[in-house]
Amino acid sequence: SDVTFVVGREQQKVFAHRCVLACRCQAFRGMLGQGLAGSEDPPDSIPPQGPFILGNVQPEVFLAVIEFLYTNSVTLNSHIALEVLTSSVEYGLQDLCKLCVKFIKDTLSVEQVCEALQAAVTYGQADLQQHCLAFIEGCTAAVVRTQGFHELSDVVLAQVLRSDRLAVDELDLVQAVREWAHVSSAVLERPVPEVAALPVRELRLPLLAPSELATLESHNQRDLLIPVESIAAAWRSHALRKGSGVPSRLCRPRRGTRPRDHHRHLDPHAK
Repeated sequence: SDVTFVVGREQQKVFAHRCVLACRCQAFRGMLGQGLAGSEDPPDSIPPQGPFILGNVQPEVFLAVIEFLYTNSVTLNSHIALEVLTSSVEYGLQDLCKLCVKFIKDTLSVEQVCEALQAAVTYGQADLQQHCLAFIEGCTAAVVRTQGFHELSDVVLAQVLRSDRLAVDELDLVQAVREWAHVSSAVLERPVPEVAALPVRELRLPLLAPSELATLESHNQRDLLIPVESIAAAWRSHALRKGSGVPSRLCRPRRGTRPRDHHRHLDPHAK
């Protein structure tokens, strides 16, 4: 070997060959390529000697990237797959990215699906994004209790809440969003109404029965999770016996919504 990396907090040494890394990856070519044949630097320029310090990546993740560069294959497990995906994007390794996406899809679990969805959105992986959403729709009640759910960004959570196919009742979904909002408020050090503004717009309050809405209103006085106007609109839909003034999507039952008597008034096609 002619190049050394010092990786992670463990400061693990990883040895490699400049020519292999540089010809397989443009990012490494930029890091190591001074003095290599075909580089834009003068022929007599001296390449950086290193060692190169990579303190923000786990050794196991970096070794997976190195394995791919040498063999065009990669050994993954559920603990590192998402981080290897991140590295594949950072290093511009599209083929490694595809291998990571396939592995994540094949091994998706309730505990990891939200983290995978967040990564899919962040890195523009539309196929993985759709796969994760379909998984969440199939076992929503279990997913909303995971740590990963509480760590979703407001944008991604709002995207999940737009689905008609979530397998959970709206009352349970409101409670899940409330718990998410309190966690996000503590982490971001911002008020609950502020961090929850985007996801709350997707809660379908007109689906709740009057007694449930009254309880929700009582809880809301403590944390102001839901804007007063949204609760008022839900009450108005009950008073007028239709979803008057409420966007039609917020009156549409989800796949897991428990039937309530008033739902027939919300559906303009119901007899």
